[in-house]
Amino acid sequence: MFEGQFHEELSVALIQTDLYWEDVTANLSALEEKIAALPGPTDIIVLPEMFTSGFTMNTQVAEPMNFTTTKWLKQIAASSNALIVGSFAVKENGKFYNRLLCVKPDGIYQQNDKRHLFRMGEEHATYTPGESKLIIEWKGWTICPLVCYDLRFPVWSRNSASEPYDILIYVANWPSRRAHAWNTLLKARAIENQSYVIGVNRIGTDGNGIRYQGDSAAVDYLGEPICMLADHETEKITHLSKLDLVSYRQSFPAFLDADVFEIKC
Repeated sequence: MFEGQFHEELSVALIQTDLYWEDVTANLSALEEKIAALPGPTDIIVLPEMFTSGFTMNTQVAEPMNFTTTKWLKQIAASSNALIVGSFAVKENGKFYNRLLCVKPDGIYQQNDKRHLFRMGEEHATYTPGESKLIIEWKGWTICPLVCYDLRFPVWSRNSASEPYDILIYVANWPSRRAHAWNTLLKARAIENQSYVIGVNRIGTDGNGIRYQGDSAAVDYLGEPICMLADHETEKITHLSKLDLVSYRQSFPAFLDADVFEIKC
């Protein structure tokens, strides 16, 4: 399940930032500056959920694929020589999606639509849910990228023999008033899936007056924080060890006793 060729160490940049409300141009410009200011090269760059607009139900900010944001992601991935991950509002075939893209330096990308839509914010009435989970490979690591509210649903996040991964990534706009759940569930997902977990959240106050305190983090397979970001704009590069992950799984192979199940979408 977990064997194969790999780069032993992977560096991940967490971009924790405030967002300009429903202003695609301003957000892309600000993020470009933050990425350019990273203290060194990195293998993966992770942005928050809806990084072009904030968490809005205003579909006027939604873009078709291969438009401004997709092209920007390709440009940033190429210039940084990194995989870049983040979600934004997409319009496609008359429907709207909170779509996560994983873009590689060669311009090839894979996408995943947010599965669990936040009904308390009317997201389920605006956007269309995803129907499949994405697992990507990058530099010998397998990665499962998900979006915000997906964090609350362990079945969808489950590491399995049929869809194994080494890293769970959550991009988010997760409000301060539910920060305890965010911090607790990041650790829980890491422990139960014996994987690294990266959670990147925004900070600041959005156009609906909702406050976000960040708490972006990298958590190891034991649920122990590798890095935790405070409530301010910051960029942090953290390092993950595949050797440590594989060694732990071999010494404590709880995944061998996991329940077998099938998700019907």
